[in-house]
Parts: sequence; structure tokens; C-alpha cells
Amino acid sequence: MDVRIYEPQEDGKTKNDHFRELLRLAKGREVKPEAVIADSWYSSLNNLKYIRDFRWHWVMGLRKNRVVNRGQKLEDLTIPDGGLTVHLRGYGWIHVFRFEGKHNRTDYIGTNIENPTRKQITSLGHKRWEIEVFHRELKQTCGLEHCQSRNGRAQRNHIVLSVLTWITSANVRRRENLSFYQQQWNVIKQAIAQQLKYELTLA
Repeated sequence: MDVRIYEPQEDGKTKNDHFRELLRLAKGREVKPEAVIADSWYSSLNNLKYIRDFRWHWVMGLRKNRVVNRGQKLEDLTIPDGGLTVHLRGYGWIHVFRFEGKHNRTDYIGTNIENPTRKQITSLGHKRWEIEVFHRELKQTCGLEHCQSRNGRAQRNHIVLSVLTWITSANVRRRENLSFYQQQWNVIKQAIAQQLKYELTLA
């Protein structure tokens, strides 16, 4: 729906400025999200209140040292599987879940959804992970990181064209019911077949 390029030297905007601007545009376009999802970078009080003013739900990562209740840190709380209702300083009552990940990683996920279930929050978390996968695929398959230009306009064009390339590829996968790896293999397979055919004609 939209994209923003973080370039504070040009426009003086922080990542959070871009975040709130995208939310405001989505609201103006009458988007009605199930929830706004993001990692802990964007879970500042200003952002959470901004989302609340739109009467939207949010599901966001919270840093382990986030202060709740009466001066307690999230990492010091015993949080059951069903989550725990806490008072987030400067905001109000929210529900927090704790998730154990690989390599002893612990994630704290907060939400303003009333009576959320762990299954519901896990499902929304998976949707957030799809965004991470999108960025990885942009870098690995659409040449996002390989722009050779130093001109700002050319770099922005390169980024947008990379995104459009991903969208086109995703539409093909959806239409032909292909996985990402099947699509990649189909491209390689055709190239290998053509090379073998060429070598046989030389033999």
C-alpha cells in the first residue's frame, strides 16, 4: 500500500514520524486493520496512543525492561501462558504475553485487544513475520541491496522497482500455486536446460 525511505538528512523525519504518517494515510484511506503489528522499535507511548486515537487494536513487541505496574520490569514478572494484564506506565491497561524463541530468546508481546488468546496473538505474530520474510526476499531475489548508484533519486527508483518486482513474482506464485522455492527453481531449471541444449549442439 505504501513505502517510506528513511533518510533523515533529507527530510528530518525519524522512523517513528514515518510510522505515524503511514498510519494517518491508512486511516484516510478507510483501512480497517485487524490490528497494527510491529516490533518493539515502534512501541513507544506516542505511537501506541496514536493508534488508540484511531480506535484500532495493536499488537507490538515490548522491550524486556519496559516499566509496568508500580515500577516493575517485564522481565521480572511471572507471565502465564494465557498472558497477564498489566498497567503500562503512561498508557493504561494492556495484556502481555511471553514467548520463548530459539537461542534462549524471550519476546514480550503487548496488545490492547480485550481478552486476547495466545492463539490469536500467535496468529498475528506470524503475519508480522511474513513482513520480515518479504524484506528478506527483496534483498535476496529482487536486487534491493545491489544498487550501484550514489544518486538519491536513482536509489529510490531502484528500491521501488525492487518492490514492484516482488509484487509481480508474488502474483505469479499465487496464480500458479507455487512456493517461493519452486518459482526460483523453475527459473534456474530453464536456464540449465538451455545451457545443456547449447552445449549438445556444439558437441
